[in-house]
Amino acid sequence: MTQANPKTLFNVRVHSITDLAEDIRAFELVDPKGGDLAAFTAGAHIDIHIDDGLVRQFSLCNSPRERHRYEIAVLNEPDGRGGSLALHEKVAEGDILTVSEPRNHFRLVDDAVRHLLLAGGIGVTPMMAMMETLETVGADYVIHYCTRTPLNTAFMDRLIPLAEQGKVFFHHDGGDPSQGLDIDATLDNPRAGTHLYYCGPPGFMSAAASAAVDHWPEGTVHFEYFTPPEEDRDEPLENKPFQVKVVSTGDVFDIPADETIIEVLRGAGLTIDTSCEDGYCATCMTRYLEGEPEHRDAVLDDEDRAEFVLICCARSRTPVLVLDL
Repeated sequence: MTQANPKTLFNVRVHSITDLAEDIRAFELVDPKGGDLAAFTAGAHIDIHIDDGLVRQFSLCNSPRERHRYEIAVLNEPDGRGGSLALHEKVAEGDILTVSEPRNHFRLVDDAVRHLLLAGGIGVTPMMAMMETLETVGADYVIHYCTRTPLNTAFMDRLIPLAEQGKVFFHHDGGDPSQGLDIDATLDNPRAGTHLYYCGPPGFMSAAASAAVDHWPEGTVHFEYFTPPEEDRDEPLENKPFQVKVVSTGDVFDIPADETIIEVLRGAGLTIDTSCEDGYCATCMTRYLEGEPEHRDAVLDDEDRAEFVLICCARSRTPVLVLDL
């Protein structure tokens, strides 16, 4: 078999597991030999290979200055896709896990005058690393952290001192979003030079996107999805057949209207790293060399899209799309 879009993988040891809040556990991962881990930047995530081919993404929530460890926080979601449940029920301290090098599609903007962070539930995880970086450089920032109750609120020990400084605001809605943060009012009048970052469950993401779309300047809004975004279309997108050429072999594959690029290439014997297969994790990100993709992901920015495509969901606007595989 041919390995497509290979990634650097390495082993880590689970050094500690800590309960952070109701159904949320922190996993501290270290090098089995005591060395430094691959560097990362705030907002980055890693792939964790759990078992039986299960690969899931988890944001790193410790300071990027800490090269000796990674910290992830995992919400146990019994009705999810299996990754969180496996970590909560099957992984113990001392276990060895295989992970990828960190990747970042949710970066802080270095030259922003001010940073406004909105976190819904477990969407706070990438923002913990952001907060650490912003504190280090003395940047102007505010975090609004939305949860159901204080019992569902992770990282209280790290956040309460910052709340006392007016940098973190907690919003508990008791299960009724109308009783929590007024997202429309919060995003209604952006200050010049401010960049917005948001991450959370689907309803939270939709509310933030709707509130920001008409008010915030282009290039100042940044977000990361943990689950597929809610559809906001009157009619589904039309799928048309096209062809994909694999440059390393010259093979050309027909992509029917009812199959994805990944499904066709996998059926032809290529081993391709995937996870969500819904366009929001970027595990299958692949460079394209010719053609014009029809991007349908919720991850890549314009700069990424000029060079890469997520082959789990993208189609092609041209008859042939040439992939660097």
